[in-house]
Amino acid sequence: MRRHIRKKSSNPLFWIALAVIMGIILFPIYWIIVTSCKTPVEVILPKPTLFPHDPTFMNYKAVLQSGFLHNMLNSLIVAVCATGLSLFLSFTAAYALVRYRFPLAFNSLFLVWVLVVKILPPVVLAIPLYTMFNSMHLINKLLGLILVYQVYTLPYCIWMIFGFLKSVPISFEEAALIDGASRWYILGNIVLPLARTGIIATSIFGIISAWDEFLFALLFVRTPSLETLPLVIVNYIGEYETLWGELMSIGLLTTVPVLLFSNFVYKYYTKGFSMSLK
Repeated sequence: MRRHIRKKSSNPLFWIALAVIMGIILFPIYWIIVTSCKTPVEVILPKPTLFPHDPTFMNYKAVLQSGFLHNMLNSLIVAVCATGLSLFLSFTAAYALVRYRFPLAFNSLFLVWVLVVKILPPVVLAIPLYTMFNSMHLINKLLGLILVYQVYTLPYCIWMIFGFLKSVPISFEEAALIDGASRWYILGNIVLPLARTGIIATSIFGIISAWDEFLFALLFVRTPSLETLPLVIVNYIGEYETLWGELMSIGLLTTVPVLLFSNFVYKYYTKGFSMSLK
């Protein structure tokens, strides 16, 4: 196996192919950065330039002065709260499926139903959810967004944590039960620390899903002060004009927090994902 890898790494075609693939992946990011530093006149030139002739941060200044930080706070509140709620509900649901003796048909049916909800297109559930949340007066409230995001974050979280909890030894829990520990004590002090890696890995998906969700935010939010970042980005795309410099600036500023968070917990994600497949 090692000889095969060495043979590949010494082949010039391997490095050429790798460079081409990396270029395809990284060039859009480079183009976003370059365009965000161009003036409005340079952005619309017939011949695009790979480097800005007169680099400027005026686009970033315009974005920050338009209330970007307030909208980022809205997205942060929704993403963190929605993910936290999903993790709590999915952890308890997955633990019950793994540790309690339900009929096998019930476990299978429940997991299949959860998967079906996950793969349904969001537009299918948009009208029923809007009608239900409107009757509960949760439209145009961040709480409404937090709750509606559970429809798609919760199924994935249940599947991920279910797979991870199956790899956690039950012997620790049995020993604690013999010593008289309660089930909630076992969950908080034994199972939760052992499942920490899987929970952190699952949180990446929840954060990203809630951070960049657009459809439900568009339907459920009417007040500009409650808009999340995906809704703000659309405001830079007009019927007759698109503010490309500011659009690229806000796109980059929106991406950076997620990249930092994902990079911070990357090792937990790879370990948690591999454990959930066992």
